[in-house]
Amino acid sequence: MTETEKLVKSCVAGIQEKKGKKIRVVNLEGIDDTITKYLVIGEGNSPSQVAAITESVRDFTRKELNIRPSAADGTRNNLWVAIDYIDVVVHIFVPDAREFYDVDHLWEDAEITDIPDID
Repeated sequence: MTETEKLVKSCVAGIQEKKGKKIRVVNLEGIDDTITKYLVIGEGNSPSQVAAITESVRDFTRKELNIRPSAADGTRNNLWVAIDYIDVVVHIFVPDAREFYDVDHLWEDAEITDIPDID
C-alpha cells in the first residue's frame, strides 16, 4: 500500500469515527490536469457534525501517519469543509451543500469507490 493510499484509508477512518455517511473515494491518478491524486468525500447531518468529522480526520492522519494538512477551508460555517493534504483532498459536506455543489460527479471518468456506511 502506498503512502497516499494509507492517507486515504486514514481519512476514511476519521470520517467513519464520527459517523460520517455516504463516503466516496475518487481516484484521479489516471486523469490528466487534476490538482490531486484522490478526493475523499463524505457528509455529516449538521454543521456541528461536519466540524467533528473535520477534527477527527485531522486527528487520525496526525496520529496514524504524522501528517498534517497543508490547508483547510470552510471551518467558519462548516457547511462544506475542504482539507488539503496535497495528494488527497477531503471534502466534508452537509447534505444540502453536497447536493448543490455536486463535487461527486465532476470527474465521471475517475475510478469511484463508495464506502458502506457504518451504523
